[in-house]
Amino acid sequence: MDIADQKPAPRPRKELTYIEKVWHTVAIVALLVVVILIARVAFNVLLMVLAATLISTYFHGLGNIIQRKTGWSRKVAMSISVGGSFAIVGVLLWFIGARLQMQVAQLSHTLPSTISAAREKLSETPIGQQVLTYFDDNSGKIFITAQHFFSTSFGVLGNIYIIVFLALFFTASPSVYKNGFMILIPEKKKELWQCIMNRVNVSLKGWLKGMLLSMVLIFVMLTIGLTIMGIPAVLVLALFAGMLKIIPNFGSLVAMIPGVLLALTVSTNTAVIVALIYIVSQTIVSNIVTPIIQNKIINLPPALTIISQVIMGTLSGALGIILAVPLLAITVILADELYVKKINVVKRDVNAENVPLTD
Repeated sequence: MDIADQKPAPRPRKELTYIEKVWHTVAIVALLVVVILIARVAFNVLLMVLAATLISTYFHGLGNIIQRKTGWSRKVAMSISVGGSFAIVGVLLWFIGARLQMQVAQLSHTLPSTISAAREKLSETPIGQQVLTYFDDNSGKIFITAQHFFSTSFGVLGNIYIIVFLALFFTASPSVYKNGFMILIPEKKKELWQCIMNRVNVSLKGWLKGMLLSMVLIFVMLTIGLTIMGIPAVLVLALFAGMLKIIPNFGSLVAMIPGVLLALTVSTNTAVIVALIYIVSQTIVSNIVTPIIQNKIINLPPALTIISQVIMGTLSGALGIILAVPLLAITVILADELYVKKINVVKRDVNAENVPLTD
């Protein structure tokens, strides 16, 4: 055998000592922890970008309406859209701010006694005693869960500050960010991703239209109904319910609790009527008004919506719960365009090849 054909003998592998194995394991675990923490922070940042995109979509949608109705230039219409929205919010806070502050103080003053009265009424029935026992035994867990759900990575005010400024930047120059994203897409995939972005845009606009109208209708209906029933702090309760309408399923239940508790201080029958007012108003808005407005949004299964809210709430707190539905809609669109349609095309081609030829 030629010496050149001989293969060099493999080097013996160096056996790691026990201490070296321990340090390697610690390094791998530490690296995984760092990656998970970075991914979680990056996910929260992506959620803030999505929230800013929704606000920018609202500004552009309102600007489109102003431009279409008046025939003014795009710059003027967008200036009125952004400036007018902030002006309306400021005027509303100015006019109802003092009354709202008074009702908040009244609600905070009466709520402890209201809870005590509710506990007394519940303790009079066997079912009520079981409910009180359950809440007493799990009060710590409920508090920790609520604290975790309503916490965010940068703080509420910090998140709002970042989201508003991102929304203003997206509104001022949307093409810069859109074109910058399209540059990263390969030339063969540009048409596909343009279709995806158009579908996402239509879906988010439909969600925004339905959500804004639903919040206003809930506020108006509850204001009228609770005023007729003589419930105190009507503006606070109606505004609270309208704002929580942005959280499907869970928001309606949470909004109903303080109203029913206050109604219990009057009588049990009043509490039942107030609960019916909440249920009827939420039912009308959720099952009649919202589907008509959101006719272009994806029909998401209710169970899938609840699952996404629980997952997003656990990962990102209140912001995750609020954005769970639009994020789920975007995910469904991506799955449909990138996977489902391709599978259908392949099946159609296979079926076409298997069709027998006829004379």
